[in-house]
Amino acid sequence: MSLNLNRRNWLKKSLLATAGISTASAFIQKAAANPLLRLELQQSLLQEFTLEREHTNIPTTAKTLVRLSANENPWGPSEKTKQALIGAIGESNRYAFKLRSELIKAIAEKEGVPENYILLGAGSSELLTASLVAFGQKGKILVGDPCYISGNEERVPMEKVPLTKDYQYDLDAIASKINGSQSLVYITNPNNPIGAILPSESLSAFIDNVSDKITVLSDEAYIDYAKDPKTATMIPAVKAGKNVLVLRTMSKLYAFAGLRCGYAIAKPEILKKIQPYCSGGFDMSVPSFAAAIAALKDTEFQQLTLKNTEESKQYLYAFLTKIGYTYIPSSANFVIFPLKMKGSDMLSKMAAEGVMLRKWEFDRQHWCRVSIGTLDEMKSFAEAFSKIIS
Repeated sequence: MSLNLNRRNWLKKSLLATAGISTASAFIQKAAANPLLRLELQQSLLQEFTLEREHTNIPTTAKTLVRLSANENPWGPSEKTKQALIGAIGESNRYAFKLRSELIKAIAEKEGVPENYILLGAGSSELLTASLVAFGQKGKILVGDPCYISGNEERVPMEKVPLTKDYQYDLDAIASKINGSQSLVYITNPNNPIGAILPSESLSAFIDNVSDKITVLSDEAYIDYAKDPKTATMIPAVKAGKNVLVLRTMSKLYAFAGLRCGYAIAKPEILKKIQPYCSGGFDMSVPSFAAAIAALKDTEFQQLTLKNTEESKQYLYAFLTKIGYTYIPSSANFVIFPLKMKGSDMLSKMAAEGVMLRKWEFDRQHWCRVSIGTLDEMKSFAEAFSKIIS
């Protein structure tokens, strides 16, 4: 009897798992032909839509909300970016063909790649969506768990590989899973929501080992916050001819979360696979193009943002240590730490104090992710969090 029950339970779980993969594959196949479904997938990846759902109907007595939930840059856009935006308004009656070309040229010079190695998007989420649709039709996406997309298995056919005990990608385990049924390895580096960054030599060796068999997507949305972005990036692997796709966004360091600008870097033959499923930058506006060109050149603002981010992060570290909470050291503009209450309770209590945060649940633990804000915003977080745990 017990054997039959166990067999029945195993069969039920297997069928559910198979149904999940089939459903996800069916969604991706339909999304390839339906722009509305691609938009649905993109919205499910964008954190702003998740935040809206999580904070809907949460009462707050605060007059203003402190947004520490979407990893935005609280210090931008820079004055030079604003000037470029204002200056471009008068040209908004013209199509942006020339400015689009100028932005591609500026990115090519910055990253040291040919211009045909660059594909623009209205934020990197558009390019990520295009990549998942393009490669998801061919096989499963290998991901670390948790990572930015690992909760989206209802739409994306994925195979999850748990992180190591110190919450880092298990590259050896990922490599051992590659068997021809997968089409893409997705690596967020630094990892969101963890904040940890892979040693560049480890990731480079992994790419050397597997990229002849499978394409590796290196999502570098937070690479600008690494100690040495130039050595941390996998763009050198692209230059070396490897099957690597690098995604970048200007939403973080450059403060373009609302202006929408991102880009992909890869060999032309890889870009051709994802190009049919994105706008290639043609959905961007004249002001956004002009602002992006100005922001890329504004290194003074970039350095000031990094300095301010580190100051606020160190304040947060010190506060968490003082109240007896541990945290995962971060190479991004957010920090995640384990909670001593349910994530949903934390969200509602902090929202009532006027502070917006993100909750996660993994490794049998509830977690809070705090975006790095201004020093005053971090003090508001500390005051509110101290209140709800007292």
